[in-house]
Amino acid sequence: MVIIRDEVYDVTPFMEDHPGGDEVLLSATGKDATNDFEDVGHSDSAREMMDKYYIGEIDPSTVPLKKIYIPSQQTQHNPDKTPEFVIKILQFLVPMLILGLAFAVRHYTKNE
Repeated sequence: MVIIRDEVYDVTPFMEDHPGGDEVLLSATGKDATNDFEDVGHSDSAREMMDKYYIGEIDPSTVPLKKIYIPSQQTQHNPDKTPEFVIKILQFLVPMLILGLAFAVRHYTKNE
């Protein structure tokens, strides 16, 4: 069943013959498919063909609305600002600092 302009159509017999494939019709079931239908730009003959699949009208208030994804307002997790990240940086920098100091001490004490 497909709903277009508040009219219900049983397009099951047409699924194999639909030029866009049956996936297009299956994705339009269970919701108002008016925009999907109009966006494709169906020909006049395609619109006339719909008459034989017409079942009846539907109350628009019973049609499910399209769900719109709204991302949550949570702050994004930045792994670079976690205590674990700071510890990893320190685990790298402290040995490098010690190594640098060791080379500096050796260099200056060697010259004397």
